Amino acid sequence: MPQSPPPPSAAVRQLTVDEESAGQRLDNFLIRELKGVPKSHIYRIIRSGEVRRNKGRVGADDRVQPGDVLRIPPIRLSQQAEEKQLHPAPARQFPVIFEDDAFLVIDKPAGVAVHGGSGVSFGVIEQMRQARPDAKLLELVHRLDRETSGLLLIAKKKSALKALQDQFRERETGKTYVALVKGAWPARLKVLDQPLHKYLLGDGERRVKVTTRDDENAMHSVSLVKVAARIPAPAGLSDSLPQGLSLLEVTIKTGRTHQIRVHLSHAGHPIAGDDKYGDFELNRQLARWGLKRMFLHAWRLRLKHPVTNAPIEFLAELPEDLRSWVPTPVEKRD
Repeated sequence: MPQSPPPPSAAVRQLTVDEESAGQRLDNFLIRELKGVPKSHIYRIIRSGEVRRNKGRVGADDRVQPGDVLRIPPIRLSQQAEEKQLHPAPARQFPVIFEDDAFLVIDKPAGVAVHGGSGVSFGVIEQMRQARPDAKLLELVHRLDRETSGLLLIAKKKSALKALQDQFRERETGKTYVALVKGAWPARLKVLDQPLHKYLLGDGERRVKVTTRDDENAMHSVSLVKVAARIPAPAGLSDSLPQGLSLLEVTIKTGRTHQIRVHLSHAGHPIAGDDKYGDFELNRQLARWGLKRMFLHAWRLRLKHPVTNAPIEFLAELPEDLRSWVPTPVEKRD
């Protein structure tokens, strides 16, 4: 019986440094290029001299230059990593809101993880790489929860990736989400400035809670809330929702894990359909009325173009499964 060919990691590789990687440290270059290889292993093959630049030895902190040819020795990945190489994610395209040579913006559907890991074999980025085999680089600029739909940025150049991530880190972007929450949100409550603490459950799943400012693990977290509409409860849910529902526009000034979900729930107005921080009995009732997912959508994103520095805004309208919960006309609020 013929044997399957070895995965690419089991053979010597030659990598040529591109223009965008000019001046990058060797270790950082290899960490990005050799996905799935532990950092400790990358440093070992550099120290041992198995990695060669233009046939000569090279150090981890040496800077690579365009045209450098790097010899990468055979690398044995873990069985899981080899499986991913032999059985890659299925190719999939996603709705594109914007695209140029530097980056693209897609409208991510709910229920799809942005990347593989934590029990998920693959996500948006792995599927897009398979769908665009000629793309030199596709990297996530930021994250969205698996259950959240809406705007997701993907860089096509390393320079764009760095420029965009710098904007996110320095809080220079404007990220606004639309959320449907239980009850009547107080119009006067516009700023949620409460630190968050991230922890793990016994099974390793991430959770977040509001904490005190003197908590050594507290993360400064700010969400701005605006009431977009008041929505009466469906006829069969008036007992469970005596104050109906509120449609909110939430702009986050910090990008913490589950920030909006935890802030809104802590305020007594959990997001409809939230299976981690929501009202679970209400979620079951809403599901019977057709809301099968969490009502949280990354709606608007404002930033500066990573190349031209010009201000730019993107919008992703509510998907059909959420639009049906926003009747028109609705009571608008200032």
